[in-house]
This record gives sequence, structure tokens and C-alpha cells, in this order.
Amino acid sequence: MDGALVDTAAIAADAVKKISSIATLPEVTTRIIAAVEDPRSSAAQLHRIVSHDPALVTRILKIVNSAFYGLPGQIASIDRAIVMLGLNAVKNIAVAASLGELFRGVKLTDEFTARDLWSHCIAVAVCCRELAREAGLTIADEAFLAGMIHDIGLLVAMHAWPQKLREVCQQAAAGGDFCQIERDTYAVDHQQLGHELTESWKFPRSCQLVTAHHHKPEALPPDQRLLSALVYTADTLCAQRGIGFNLTALHQSLSGIDLAPLPITPAMIDRISLTLNDKIADANALLT
Repeated sequence: MDGALVDTAAIAADAVKKISSIATLPEVTTRIIAAVEDPRSSAAQLHRIVSHDPALVTRILKIVNSAFYGLPGQIASIDRAIVMLGLNAVKNIAVAASLGELFRGVKLTDEFTARDLWSHCIAVAVCCRELAREAGLTIADEAFLAGMIHDIGLLVAMHAWPQKLREVCQQAAAGGDFCQIERDTYAVDHQQLGHELTESWKFPRSCQLVTAHHHKPEALPPDQRLLSALVYTADTLCAQRGIGFNLTALHQSLSGIDLAPLPITPAMIDRISLTLNDKIADANALLT
């Protein structure tokens, strides 16, 4: 397709509108995101929202008492769990619970299902968190969310153009740039679709930028690049390890791309690699 003759923004917006009856966030998740993004919110306010969803309360308590967060002692009350985890971690659990329900029952190709895509997103989320911690960054929870939603645009394509996405995956598996194949097939790529969806769902602006630029973080100004560079790095590492659906980043490389100001060294990557598979397995067991 000739992008100069096509209104790609309109195509992305129309695709998101078409799936709005299928792929929507539950009201409680939307309220949690809004509350956590409001600097005036407190743990007590978040508790009032979460308490209206018994299934989410159960999930939060299960996760807070798992090895995934490694907190000491048994935590039995949701208010204590919120305090111990922090507002951003609770938001991440709510988003994971909601998105996990949307990545079901669809085959992208003969080799990959929507569940494989969700497993990849969880893996990238864990890797982002570990990279942030290893680099001494104070954005581990934000990095986890960014990794978890980076490929959300594929959810849009999966519902809007299932057969075309299948063709894109088949071509990408044979070689070539996934995003370019998407643009040649349906004029937009999953980055633009992801940006449109996260904007409509009122995700943080930083996450919107990640969905829009996680394959090209260098296109962002250096002061807005950190999260996208983290996701690019984690996405590349997880794709190289063959964790879940890996076609979008299969041919990415950590060399020859400007990831500044990301303070990640090969030694840091080697250190997190020692325990990464186990941590990803723990996260998948809890969040898929």
C-alpha cells in the first residue's frame, strides 16, 4: 500500500472502533488506572475500587503471597496487600487480569496462538522489570506494564483483520521486517494500532509512546526514550530465546541501534539471564 495515499490514522482509529465491543477493559480496571495516574489518590481509595471485584481481590492476594514479589510473611488482607505492593503493582495485576482474558481462543498461525502472544508479553514485562532493577532505575513497575502492553496492537489486528494478520505472520516467519510487512498488507503496523488502543483506554502517556515506538525507540527524543529502549531490549532478548510469539522481534539486534539513555551493559544482561527463565515461568503461572 502507498502510505502517502492512505489516511493511516483513520485506519487505526476505525480498527479500534470495530473491536471495541470485543476488546474492552472492565470498568474496575479502567477506574484503577485512572486512580493510580491521579497523584492525589491513596491506597485507601484504591482499596475501595478493588474491593468491588472479589475475583481481582483473590488474584492480588495470590500474587502478593507468591515468590513473584518475594515479600516476607503471609498477607491476608487486601488493604495490607495494596500497601505492600504499591499502587502501580496493583494496577499491573488488574491490567494483566483483564488482558489475559482477551488473548484467548484465536490462532495467529499454525504455530502460534493468541495465548503464545500473551506469554511473550508477560516474558517481556518480566525482562523489562529485571533490566530496570539491574540498571538501578526506579521504574520497575512502570517497565513491567510497558512490557506487558507493548504488543497490544496485535490484539487489534487479530480481531480487525485475522486473515491478513495470518498472512503477515507467515511472511515474517519466512524472513523480513514484521512492521513493514504489516504496513504493506493493511497500511498500518501494530505499533500505530497499539498507540490508538492505549490512547482510547487512557493508559499513561509513557505507555502510549512504548506501544508506538517499541521497534524504533531511536525515533523518540532521548528524554522520552527510556521505556521504549527497555522494551526494545527485552523484546529482542525474549524473541531470541523463542519465548512465545516471537515474530515481531525475531530479526532485531541490540547492536547498531542507539538505545541511549538506557544504562544497560552486556554484563547486566548476562546477570539477569541466569534467573530470567525461572522468573518468566513464575509470572506466566500467575498471570496466564
